[in-house]
Amino acid sequence: MISPSRRLDFTEIPVIDIGPLIHQEQSEPCIDALRTACSEVGFFYVRNHQIPFSLIQEVRAAAEAFFCAPDEEKMALAITPQIKGYLPLAYRSYEGEDRAGTSHQEGFWIGHDRPESAQSPLDGPNRWPEQYPSLKSTMLRYFDETERLANVLLRGFSLALGLESDHLSRYFKAPLSRLKVNHYPPQRSPVREDNLGVVPHTDSGGFTILWQDEIGGLEVQNKNSEWVGAPPIEDTFVINIGNIMETWSNGFFSSTPHRVINCGGQDRYSIPLFVNPSAEVTIAPLIGDIDSVEPFHYGTYQKDLWQKTFPVANIT
Repeated sequence: MISPSRRLDFTEIPVIDIGPLIHQEQSEPCIDALRTACSEVGFFYVRNHQIPFSLIQEVRAAAEAFFCAPDEEKMALAITPQIKGYLPLAYRSYEGEDRAGTSHQEGFWIGHDRPESAQSPLDGPNRWPEQYPSLKSTMLRYFDETERLANVLLRGFSLALGLESDHLSRYFKAPLSRLKVNHYPPQRSPVREDNLGVVPHTDSGGFTILWQDEIGGLEVQNKNSEWVGAPPIEDTFVINIGNIMETWSNGFFSSTPHRVINCGGQDRYSIPLFVNPSAEVTIAPLIGDIDSVEPFHYGTYQKDLWQKTFPVANIT
């Protein structure tokens, strides 16, 4: 029997070796570690993920070159209503009682390119800079690699919740996942609460796979409202639970608030993959009292959230 989430006043983020889960050999200790991390913290690092560091560095180098381009070149690829393309510095804002302000970052987003016959209104073509062909080639390779890791984690999350190993993957047949490269220019201290690198928020989707560079700045909020650093650890990714996964787990997994502050005097880069389910999926708890949350349509939920977060996202 799985008990409700008990997010704690943690002081550090756990590190989990997922090699056994990848190879499906003696993975029970790994599943136990996932269960504990997801319920008590909502964040964890993974090591032995099998993604080459050389590929990560190629994506970073391509992103750095793109972000150094003139603003008019970048704005020619301005973000679409389907959240694909370039988002300029200080554009993105969060709205709501618990999160507000402007995030001091610029980003470039991609998703799946699907045939028009297979697209939902939330799909649409990616936008690529012709002057920087390596950005396309490296991001697509990285997208493939991190989605393979996402499938491993979906199996682990399913088992951690007492479900069949393939249960959660059924909701990701045509995922609305988005891959993003972020550039955070340095910020002077003291940093205003309404103009952080990323203002405090929780992630809306299933979960996030994050690579962060050596600069640091990611912070996670514990139960006592204290901000706990999630510093870079070599050859790891940071994984965090999103709101949809919290709903599926009936609150057992925790979608934990986090933010970014870049006041180290250097440019910071990160590469998050937001792992989102298919548009047509109905979201409801999968364990415990399954009637505790009114079921809702994921595509409608995501469209409404994008329109609230990004003024450009006027999707019909």
